[in-house]
Amino acid sequence: MSLNNIFQFLVPKDKTFYPLFEQAAVKLKKLSETLNEAVNTPAKEREKLLKDVEVIKVEIEAIAQKTRIELGKNFITPFDREDIHSLITAVDDVADHLSDAASRMRLYQIDKVTKPLRKLTEANLEACSEVYKGLLHLKDLKKLEELATVCKNISRLERKADKVFDKAVADIFENENNAIEIIKYKEVMVALETATDSCRDVANVLETVIVKYS
Repeated sequence: MSLNNIFQFLVPKDKTFYPLFEQAAVKLKKLSETLNEAVNTPAKEREKLLKDVEVIKVEIEAIAQKTRIELGKNFITPFDREDIHSLITAVDDVADHLSDAASRMRLYQIDKVTKPLRKLTEANLEACSEVYKGLLHLKDLKKLEELATVCKNISRLERKADKVFDKAVADIFENENNAIEIIKYKEVMVALETATDSCRDVANVLETVIVKYS
């Protein structure tokens, strides 16, 4: 058992890092819900929702930065400081890639949302919902089975997104003759698929925490 783990039995319940993770969890879930709503709404209403995604991403970035600052100020942390850093960075990465997809949709003025694009966004919505659950479970590390289930679900969704992405790219090259349109849709889908990879990175850190506290 590390020195940090021993100190956890001697200090009051953490009031710094768990609240920050909870804030990040709520914001990430909201971001994924907003993006999902954007791709399922009429084109004329989509612009505002895509802008909202970018605003929420900035808020998550601020939470991540605050977490890193607190790591430098606090000697005692609820679990290993390198895991805290890796976890908040992975969450920030998810938000960054989802925001990138939203900004590219705006920049490229994509009016027609394809079925694969919707499926990838839906996979991210589900994965971010699992990330939300996982971050909330952190404050009670006695419930490691629930945390392990979250990690399995995220891995399943990441694999699902990979399959959707591979098929979608193949379909684009087979059915789309306009090279510019191919580039536009592929870049948006790459951002969405990379976001699920980052959700998997979150799960990897959570699995590390599970191993250390089992």
